[in-house]
Amino acid sequence: MHSGTADADDSGDRLIVALERMVRHVRESARSGGLSVAASAVLGRLGREGPLRLSELARAEGVSQPNMTQLVTRMERAGLVRRSADADDRRGVLVGVTPAGRDLFRERRAERALALESLVRELGEAEQRAVRVALPALARVIEETRVIEENRGG
Repeated sequence: MHSGTADADDSGDRLIVALERMVRHVRESARSGGLSVAASAVLGRLGREGPLRLSELARAEGVSQPNMTQLVTRMERAGLVRRSADADDRRGVLVGVTPAGRDLFRERRAERALALESLVRELGEAEQRAVRVALPALARVIEETRVIEENRGG
């Protein structure tokens, strides 16, 4: 007989496995531009947050500054991002997405959305409704938690 904790652990395990499979499937469905996962993530972040310093971008993406510099250099050569002087601190460099980078990101996002929608359509009506409520609710909690942590200075 399982205890309540074991059931919760099993449930959490099932959820994380399902989430990992879904994210992998949706992520792999985006083929446009032949971008790496890291490059796609950088385009997405810059598109959402606007230009960032290399150090901020590296920290936000969880990579070293030298690795981010190499990635940005490759993306810059491909015309997806551009570097510019930071108006607040001329010694600093900001990285921003170019119109071509923004277009590519939108194309990849559309591919991912289509892949997710295709998965959802395979579900029954009740499951579709549940997914359409649960995923945005989880995203909202993530955003609220992020804002709280930023306000705490964490």
